[in-house]
Amino acid sequence: MKRNILLILSSAVISISLYSCSSTEAETTEEKTYLPLVKLEDAHIKNFIHKIEVQGNVETDKDVLLNAEMGGLITQMNVKAGDKVSAGQVLAVLDGAILSSNAEEIKTQLEYAEYMLAKQEELNKRGVGSEFDYKTALNQVNSLKSRLNSLNVQRGKMLIKAPFAGTVDKIFGKVGQMAGPQAPLVRLVNNSQVDITTEISEKHFSKIKIGTEMNAHFPNFNDTNITLNVTHIGNYIEPTNRTFRVMSTVKNNRDLLPNMLAKISITDMNVANATVIPSRAIMKSQENKDFVYVVTVKSGKEYSVKKVFVKVIERYNGEAMISANSNIKDGSKIVVEGAKGITEKDIVRSN
Repeated sequence: MKRNILLILSSAVISISLYSCSSTEAETTEEKTYLPLVKLEDAHIKNFIHKIEVQGNVETDKDVLLNAEMGGLITQMNVKAGDKVSAGQVLAVLDGAILSSNAEEIKTQLEYAEYMLAKQEELNKRGVGSEFDYKTALNQVNSLKSRLNSLNVQRGKMLIKAPFAGTVDKIFGKVGQMAGPQAPLVRLVNNSQVDITTEISEKHFSKIKIGTEMNAHFPNFNDTNITLNVTHIGNYIEPTNRTFRVMSTVKNNRDLLPNMLAKISITDMNVANATVIPSRAIMKSQENKDFVYVVTVKSGKEYSVKKVFVKVIERYNGEAMISANSNIKDGSKIVVEGAKGITEKDIVRSN
């Protein structure tokens, strides 16, 4: 009887022990299961580059609409779209028949006036001519010469000439139409040298210098990329948007056209051996200070973390450059996801 009772008691003790062990293991497993899950990334000591990204535009000062300075009938159109022309080449001719006729009339009057002036000079040499008659004849000659020069200038304006060498882009006038100052006749362009321009916020003015590297990306032109240097910085801040003008010149251009849109990237910061961390790891404290969680102790996939306050100098492209910090070294593990729900007292795990 006693033996049976002892067996029953032993079985009970063993059962309780086994239950206790299994319960402890279950609690441990459950505790591990509910450790905060975070994602880690490395800090680096490396070169940090920051770029300003703005929209730009292609411009050229050799893109003009040629108009007639005086009204007249178009009698000749000497070029067509696509023609290459040289500086001074006659592109179109207006009817100058009336001006030519007036010029011939003035020439006839001038010949007679010069004859009369010569006679007055001869009389003066003999001492029989009057000063008044001589001055009158001289004034007549000078007046007619001025009128003739004026007509010749007007006749010259009947010829529409190319102000520079380039390509005829478009013809607006036709033979037989009336031309005038308000109606363009020809568009002339020369794209051998163009400027890529942009407007940048004045807060970057101290960082951009002549020679600063800039990259121009043309998404609508086969995703073309061109690396250039700043050749001109504006000397004026636009009061409406607080920007200044930046320009880079492209010489020997063959592809870019005026008014093409470009995405401009200008390198305004290039720091060697900078402390760089993922920008998404940075959080704000209640005192509005920046901080990150840094791994301090590692045990398998479980970690202890430390709250480290940082001073952010600049951010770019998912990275942040911070001031040198003794708690963050090259290769330090930084919590980038899951940091909002943890504290320094927590043990965290990473997958």
